[in-house]
Amino acid sequence: MTAESVMPDRTYNVLFLCTGNSCRSIIAECLLNQLGRDRHKGYSAGSHPAGRVNPSAVRALQNRGFPSDGLRSKSWDEFEAANAPVMDVIITVCNYAAGESCPVWLGQPVSAHWGLADPALFIGNGEETAAVFDATLNHLERLIRGFLDMPKEEWSAGALNRLLNIMPA
Repeated sequence: MTAESVMPDRTYNVLFLCTGNSCRSIIAECLLNQLGRDRHKGYSAGSHPAGRVNPSAVRALQNRGFPSDGLRSKSWDEFEAANAPVMDVIITVCNYAAGESCPVWLGQPVSAHWGLADPALFIGNGEETAAVFDATLNHLERLIRGFLDMPKEEWSAGALNRLLNIMPA
């Protein structure tokens, strides 16, 4: 049984968090929006947003044919507002954000942590940097596909965290 076969006509909201909201969480937002087939809506935010999306993240997405229009670095404060969408799942994708005191989210979402290395910290030439961003995108794609294949009834912090162990970088 796939996640699609057990989901009613509703969209599930997933918020990806990291500190700067410029690379990993942005990539995850884009991937979920493309792979979720209108059943899942991806969002991203940061505790201390960088204010811009990392150009290497944009290039990695574009090189794989994923649209990057409309992606922006934003604060998680936007998702505390009264008119913000209610999240079903919140996934931190960096260790710093996972260790921070997060806001109280409406709706009691499932929370999980996928600690991925920050590709923006890599120092190398353009080709090497592109390879690191591609590897991050590929890893996030495997994790998100695993999440999308998981029936909603199985969503739990433990199950979502285990995806990281099942699908290592």
